[in-house]
Amino acid sequence: MYHLCKNSMNNTKTLAITLVCGLQAVMLLSSCGHSEGKAENTDATKEVITVAATTLHKGKLASTLQIPGELVAFQQVDIYAKVSSFVKKLHVDVGSEVSTGQLLATMEAPEITSQLSGAESRLKSQEAVYLASKANYDRLHETSLTPGTVSKNDLDIAQARMKSDAAQLESAKAAYKEITDNRNYLEIRAPFSGIVSARNVSAGAYVGPTGKGSEFPLFTLQEQKKLRLVISVPEAYTSYLTNNSEVGFTVKAYAGQNFTAKVNRLSGVMDTRLRSQRIEMDVPNNDKKLMPGMIAEVKIPLNTADSAFILPKTAVVNSTVNVFVVRVTNGKAERVLVQAGHDADGKIEVYGNLNAGDTIVTVASEEIRDGADMKHIKLDK
Repeated sequence: MYHLCKNSMNNTKTLAITLVCGLQAVMLLSSCGHSEGKAENTDATKEVITVAATTLHKGKLASTLQIPGELVAFQQVDIYAKVSSFVKKLHVDVGSEVSTGQLLATMEAPEITSQLSGAESRLKSQEAVYLASKANYDRLHETSLTPGTVSKNDLDIAQARMKSDAAQLESAKAAYKEITDNRNYLEIRAPFSGIVSARNVSAGAYVGPTGKGSEFPLFTLQEQKKLRLVISVPEAYTSYLTNNSEVGFTVKAYAGQNFTAKVNRLSGVMDTRLRSQRIEMDVPNNDKKLMPGMIAEVKIPLNTADSAFILPKTAVVNSTVNVFVVRVTNGKAERVLVQAGHDADGKIEVYGNLNAGDTIVTVASEEIRDGADMKHIKLDK
């Protein structure tokens, strides 16, 4: 009896443990099912992302391109000695303002004076010989008018002698003129009005056209009442400047002061090394405030002549394959191939199969595929 009761109690205890474990398992499964339902509910209520877009319209970009330029003398020349000589006297110095034809320096060369004297003597002698030959021919010709007085041969010889002496006279005149011109080269004169910017000799120095004494010029003369502003414009911006286009520029020496100049000369060719066009502008400088050699910061207005579609630069995707923008059509994304134009201040010109009023995504990327759902659009004001 005792053993029977003991076995019954053991069976009851085992059954109780089993019921408890089963109840815990049911509660655990119920808990897991409730968690999954909550997660699904979170996904269903996730916030929808809104894409910013803008309405396409035409406009004109107005900006400026700032590039360096250089001010140079309108005319500049290095003056050398024409003949070998010594510097006798200098009439000007660095900074002297001279006019056309003004005497800059006087040279001396004693051998030229001797050569001139000899040439003058030969010229006078040849003149006397020619006058004698001409007088002899004139007499024979006058006598030959009487038949039988002078033979034809004698008259021809006299005429040939006269012509030979005339040629010798012309040669003597040319030699005399050459030496006279060389003597005139002993006076160094200004070829144009300007300022002497350099002097490399002193009185007594030996100078010449070649060899020692010709390493450096006597003077450097610059015209500074009018300067040239020289710039090199990159190929992409050459269309913005034409003859008489006006630009502004500044120099460091006069901070805050603006100067203007008009385009006068365009080279018309691209530099093969820099791929740029040389452009020159004349700058009046009567007060000589500006100086050759100054570096200028030139501002070129980039005003487009024709209107084009204007978009933020972030709307244009420049991928490794092509350039495109994303257009929203019937709530779907559509990639449109475009060609980018000039850009300024975060804006850019675009050309392609676009129409005014199209809705374009303002911040586009390659992650936006054709046909993607684009229903949640926020248009920029």
